[in-house]
Amino acid sequence: MPSALINVPRHAKRGEIIEIKTLMSHIMETGYRHTANGDVVPRDIITSFSCRFNGAEIFRADLFPAVAANPFITFFTVANDSGKFEFEWIGDKGFAETASASITVE
Repeated sequence: MPSALINVPRHAKRGEIIEIKTLMSHIMETGYRHTANGDVVPRDIITSFSCRFNGAEIFRADLFPAVAANPFITFFTVANDSGKFEFEWIGDKGFAETASASITVE
Protein backbone atom coordinates (compact mmCIF):
# COMPACT_ATOMS: atom_id res chain seq x y z
CA MET A 1 0.00 0.00 0.00
CA PRO A 2 1.54 3.35 -0.99
CA SER A 3 2.28 5.84 1.72
CA ALA A 4 3.95 9.23 1.84
CA LEU A 5 6.44 10.59 4.33
CA ILE A 6 6.56 14.38 4.46
CA ASN A 7 9.09 16.55 6.29
CA VAL A 8 8.04 20.22 6.51
CA PRO A 9 9.17 22.50 9.35
CA ARG A 10 6.26 23.31 11.69
CA HIS A 11 7.59 26.83 12.30
CA ALA A 12 9.79 29.23 10.35
CA LYS A 13 10.77 32.89 10.44
CA ARG A 14 9.40 35.12 7.70
CA GLY A 15 11.81 35.13 4.75
CA GLU A 16 13.62 31.97 5.90
CA ILE A 17 14.58 29.40 3.25
CA ILE A 18 13.09 26.05 4.24
CA GLU A 19 13.73 22.56 2.94
CA ILE A 20 10.83 20.25 2.14
CA LYS A 21 11.38 16.51 1.83
CA THR A 22 8.98 13.89 0.52
CA LEU A 23 9.27 10.12 0.17
CA MET A 24 6.61 8.05 -1.58
CA SER A 25 6.52 4.30 -1.10
CA HIS A 26 6.12 2.91 -4.64
CA ILE A 27 7.74 0.02 -6.52
CA MET A 28 8.40 2.04 -9.73
CA GLU A 29 8.48 -0.80 -12.29
CA THR A 30 10.15 0.52 -15.46
CA GLY A 31 8.42 -1.66 -18.05
CA TYR A 32 11.81 -2.77 -19.42
CA ARG A 33 12.22 -5.96 -17.38
CA HIS A 34 11.03 -9.41 -18.42
CA THR A 35 9.77 -12.35 -16.39
CA ALA A 36 11.50 -15.74 -16.45
CA ASN A 37 9.00 -16.67 -19.21
CA GLY A 38 10.05 -13.69 -21.35
CA ASP A 39 6.90 -11.64 -20.74
CA VAL A 40 7.36 -7.90 -20.25
CA VAL A 41 6.67 -6.70 -16.71
CA PRO A 42 4.19 -3.82 -17.23
CA ARG A 43 5.34 -0.31 -16.46
CA ASP A 44 4.05 1.07 -13.16
CA ILE A 45 5.65 4.39 -12.21
CA ILE A 46 4.79 7.70 -10.62
CA THR A 47 4.68 10.11 -13.55
CA SER A 48 4.30 13.45 -11.77
CA PHE A 49 4.67 15.15 -8.41
CA SER A 50 3.40 18.59 -7.47
CA CYS A 51 3.29 20.77 -4.40
CA ARG A 52 0.87 23.63 -3.79
CA PHE A 53 1.08 26.17 -0.98
CA ASN A 54 -2.21 27.81 -0.04
CA GLY A 55 -3.56 26.69 -3.43
CA ALA A 56 -0.72 28.03 -5.61
CA GLU A 57 1.65 25.57 -7.26
CA ILE A 58 5.22 26.11 -6.04
CA PHE A 59 6.95 22.95 -7.31
CA ARG A 60 6.34 20.34 -10.03
CA ALA A 61 8.37 17.41 -11.33
CA ASP A 62 7.76 14.92 -14.13
CA LEU A 63 9.15 11.47 -13.36
CA PHE A 64 10.32 8.82 -15.82
CA PRO A 65 11.17 5.08 -15.72
CA ALA A 66 14.78 5.76 -14.67
CA VAL A 67 13.62 7.07 -11.26
CA ALA A 68 14.33 4.67 -8.41
CA ALA A 69 11.70 2.89 -6.37
CA ASN A 70 10.33 4.90 -3.44
CA PRO A 71 11.16 8.29 -4.98
CA PHE A 72 12.63 10.85 -2.59
CA ILE A 73 12.05 14.45 -3.66
CA THR A 74 13.50 17.44 -1.84
CA PHE A 75 13.23 21.13 -2.69
CA PHE A 76 13.52 24.55 -1.08
CA THR A 77 11.12 27.47 -0.79
CA VAL A 78 10.91 30.74 1.11
CA ALA A 79 8.61 30.91 4.13
CA ASN A 80 6.61 34.11 3.66
CA ASP A 81 3.23 33.20 5.14
CA SER A 82 1.62 30.60 7.36
CA GLY A 83 -0.41 28.04 5.49
CA LYS A 84 -0.83 24.57 4.11
CA PHE A 85 1.33 22.57 1.70
CA GLU A 86 -0.57 20.07 -0.45
CA PHE A 87 1.38 17.30 -2.18
CA GLU A 88 0.14 15.14 -5.05
CA TRP A 89 1.66 12.12 -6.78
CA ILE A 90 0.08 10.76 -10.00
CA GLY A 91 1.11 7.63 -11.84
CA ASP A 92 0.29 4.68 -14.04
CA LYS A 93 -2.67 2.36 -13.44
CA GLY A 94 -4.71 5.11 -11.81
CA PHE A 95 -2.21 5.75 -9.04
CA ALA A 96 -2.95 8.95 -7.12
CA GLU A 97 -1.87 9.90 -3.62
CA THR A 98 -2.09 13.14 -1.68
CA ALA A 99 -0.69 14.44 1.58
CA SER A 100 -0.56 17.78 3.35
CA ALA A 101 1.39 19.63 6.02
CA SER A 102 1.04 23.03 7.64
CA ILE A 103 3.60 25.64 8.63
CA THR A 104 3.39 28.63 10.95
CA VAL A 105 5.49 31.62 9.89
CA GLU A 106 6.39 34.19 12.54
